Amino acid sequence: MRARLAAVLDRPLTRYTIMGVILFNAVILGLETSDSIMARFGWLIVALDMACLAVFVAELGAKLVAHGARFFRSGWNIFDFLVVGIALVPAGQGLAVLRALRILRLMRVVSVAPTLRRVVEGFVSALPGMGSVFLLMGVIFYISSVIATKLFSDSFPEWFGTLGASAYSLFQIMTLESWSMGIVRPVMEVHAQAWLFFVPFILITTFAVVNLVVGLIVNSMQEAHAEESNAATEDYRDEVIRRLAAIEARLDERR
Repeated sequence: MRARLAAVLDRPLTRYTIMGVILFNAVILGLETSDSIMARFGWLIVALDMACLAVFVAELGAKLVAHGARFFRSGWNIFDFLVVGIALVPAGQGLAVLRALRILRLMRVVSVAPTLRRVVEGFVSALPGMGSVFLLMGVIFYISSVIATKLFSDSFPEWFGTLGASAYSLFQIMTLESWSMGIVRPVMEVHAQAWLFFVPFILITTFAVVNLVVGLIVNSMQEAHAEESNAATEDYRDEVIRRLAAIEARLDERR
């Protein structure tokens, strides 16, 4: 019975149905933020939300029955279990924030859709390498913040008056959000040679270090896709070998 139930859960129709319920529930949770809609159709929205939650609980229950203890060996199953569990926490007594986190049910689309799951797995596998890049970024930011504070704090204390203010201003510059007209050009009106500091900073952080992060993520996604393809190929090969062995056994019996 467990094998039959697991087969039903793994069917594309079941997966697409759950995905549809997740997306529908996301719309319902968005409608709950409208006071006018809740005043007119609040009872219906709450009922639909409870119906969606019942579907999620039933799905998790079926997975627990089908897989048993193996259910908790999958990180995606644990993620689904926690997301649905948050929705079951009663509101009130300081737990209203947890109820607001019900929108995290939409993240279950990631665990249902294989392509999205591959993206997340690639991102997670890139975290160790990204840690080294972020450490390098932190060193660069600290050095640059100290230099900017020393150079520009007297003229522009609101941007570079403290180490924290300098770090935040440099972060804005790194993102290229109003960096030229908003910060750099006003600074250059007082310190004409300031471009000698800001231009190398942008080249190093925005165009070099940040692209390292992007490269690590892309490389990890490619590796995850290659591993998934290799696993599928091995499964197909094993299935072919099993079928050939079965055919050979039948031929031996007829002989």
